[in-house]
Amino acid sequence: DPHCVYGNFVDNLRLYVRGGSGGMGLPRLGGQGGKGGDVWVVATKNMTLKRIKDKYPQKRFIGEAGANSSVRALKGEKGKDMEILAPIGITVTTDDGKIVGDMNTEGDRLMVVKGGPGGTFHSAFEPSKGQTKHIRLDLKLIADLGLVGFPNAGKSSLLTAMSNATPQIANYSFTTLKPEIGKVMYEDYKQISVADLPGLIEGAHINKGMGHKFLKHVERTKQLLFVVDVCGFQLASKTPFRSPFEAVLLLTKELELYKEELVSKPALLVVNKMDLPDAEDKLAELKEQLQNPDEFSHLLPDDMIPKSCITFRHIVPVSASTGFGVDRLKRCIRESLDEDSTMATKAIHQDRLQALRCQFSSKHVFLKSKKKSY
Repeated sequence: DPHCVYGNFVDNLRLYVRGGSGGMGLPRLGGQGGKGGDVWVVATKNMTLKRIKDKYPQKRFIGEAGANSSVRALKGEKGKDMEILAPIGITVTTDDGKIVGDMNTEGDRLMVVKGGPGGTFHSAFEPSKGQTKHIRLDLKLIADLGLVGFPNAGKSSLLTAMSNATPQIANYSFTTLKPEIGKVMYEDYKQISVADLPGLIEGAHINKGMGHKFLKHVERTKQLLFVVDVCGFQLASKTPFRSPFEAVLLLTKELELYKEELVSKPALLVVNKMDLPDAEDKLAELKEQLQNPDEFSHLLPDDMIPKSCITFRHIVPVSASTGFGVDRLKRCIRESLDEDSTMATKAIHQDRLQALRCQFSSKHVFLKSKKKSY
């Protein structure tokens, strides 16, 4: 399956949709066949693309056929519509990328294919087939990267250090989130967007979760950028001191508790505040702990240890205040995103090839069976 390149997180799906066929007309009594059922996409709360994929592995959605006209019911009954329950905040596109519609609020409905008309006097009582196409459901993203970190990790100063202009507060039609978006510009004019939600987790106690709002924004980014303070942190005088390694584990746990599939998104780790004394030693210790997480995770209580640890594509030491490491971080981000878009393009090609193969083999079987019937 092409989507396994992203681990378990699914941010787009390609589906086969077909309207139901119409029912046969009844020539001697002028009876009209029923119309085939249509296929709709319906925006539904608490739905994810992964759930659709798990529930319908074939990814085929077909409207019910219309009933034939009969002496008992001259006007054939209409076939039932097929509804695809989809998450809020997706774009529905055709296979070649034309937008069919946006699903921004709960209950939004969009017809993607029509059922075929039933047979009537005008069609010599022959019914028509329903429309057929492939559609794509794409989770709308707010940014390429989402920042994940505790309040003192220096996320907003990092965002400013990476951005070409002051980060802007953004408004979106499909969510109440108002993230701060920074744009990172490259020499070839490519822009990459980075999202942060400031102020959401200030004072939220570590074990109570950072609030779903914060995690919702992480869901709508292609990759994650974890940010930790190289010297660790203490949220309040009553809470224990946490090393940067413990911070990484706690952040991972938060993601996992919200939606386990988030942990499989591609991630980079930024170790900030490298201008502080002893930073180099602390960085070396953190790297060693990340290489052997099982040996060190006993430092935390069991209920705070994530089921699986994140493997970071890059670990980048920076100092947002002096600018040290920021250029290298930009290069790593670009590399990581480019790698994924290449993989995604390959995946789409695989998907299409697979579909063609299936089409070809079913035609082949059909021809074979025709030969036999003579």
